[in-house]
Amino acid sequence: MSSWSLWNVSCALARQVLANLQEVLLSSKLSILFPAIPLAIGANYFKFGSPWLFALSSLGLAILAERVSFLTEQIAYYTGQTVGGLLNATCGNATEFVIALFALTQGKIEVLKCSLLGSIISNLLLVLGTSLFCGGLANLKKEQKFDRKQADMNLSLIFLGLLCHMLPLIFRYSESSGAKIGDPILQLSREEEDHDVISEEEPLIGFPTAMVWLAAMTVVIAVLSEYVVGTIESASDSWGVSVSFSSIILLPIVGNAAEHASTIIFAFKNKLDITLGVALGSATHLSMFVVPLCVIVAWIMGTHMDLDFKLLQTGSFFISVLLTTLTLQDGTSHYMKGLVLLLCYFVIGACFFVLRTPLYHTNVINFRSSSQAIFVV
Repeated sequence: MSSWSLWNVSCALARQVLANLQEVLLSSKLSILFPAIPLAIGANYFKFGSPWLFALSSLGLAILAERVSFLTEQIAYYTGQTVGGLLNATCGNATEFVIALFALTQGKIEVLKCSLLGSIISNLLLVLGTSLFCGGLANLKKEQKFDRKQADMNLSLIFLGLLCHMLPLIFRYSESSGAKIGDPILQLSREEEDHDVISEEEPLIGFPTAMVWLAAMTVVIAVLSEYVVGTIESASDSWGVSVSFSSIILLPIVGNAAEHASTIIFAFKNKLDITLGVALGSATHLSMFVVPLCVIVAWIMGTHMDLDFKLLQTGSFFISVLLTTLTLQDGTSHYMKGLVLLLCYFVIGACFFVLRTPLYHTNVINFRSSSQAIFVV
């Protein structure tokens, strides 16, 4: 091969690499947040204060969550809608799941519960509410309709997840004060079971490139998630807010950055079926997959975690599901419906802002001489 041919091949490869870099790193309006990633790593290395490390890591997670969603959409062009949809649902909540794993390893069970529940509430009220409000204002002269069957199916599954949270709570308040063997709420949480439209768009990057970028971003998400979990309590104290507020309100806003951006865009285009599919689908995935999976992982790790998310948290979840169901019951949308969802979210956020109940760490001590584990709270 001549030197001229090698030069042409090298130039073509360089152009392809630059094009991929532009699509992955610069094609989003949130790309201005990318500098927060190296700044967060530098803040950890130079031992900056916890508020700085928490804030920079959260901003970095926001752009990474949005880019992971973009990469899974690109992979879906090659794997098909079924596999791509499953990958999108799984990786779309990758930030929440990685944060959950680090919270488990550090014994911060209440932070874990609040962050997962806050993500569900955020999808139902903040993400969906903002989308319906903005979409309604942008389409005032059009009647916005959506497929009720899809919404009803997702809401039914979310109601099932809500039931799984309410029963342990009811169980705790109704159980007798007599002696009992083991932890019935924990046993109930670990109950064992018996054994579309085709897009004509083309992918912007290749399949191998998308997989490499997805793996690399997952690693960075893991690093930033560890920073967030490790600094959430000290950062909350420095800012004068409760840890519950940071876990239920601040962290889910970071994790739901991808859903928030995409649902608003689709609502502006009057594509409410896609908007509902993303917002409700993400909430369903968290409620029916991520939360039970965390209980199973905690069980394997020997950590005490159940489905009892306490009264205020579970009550907020119930109100969110009920209001969302009433909002979507007639198959039409209006900007006032979105405004109602947003106001409900602000009220719930205000409740947790003034809540000062401490979130205790849960540690597990295993004694080899006994078959039972003692859980120290």
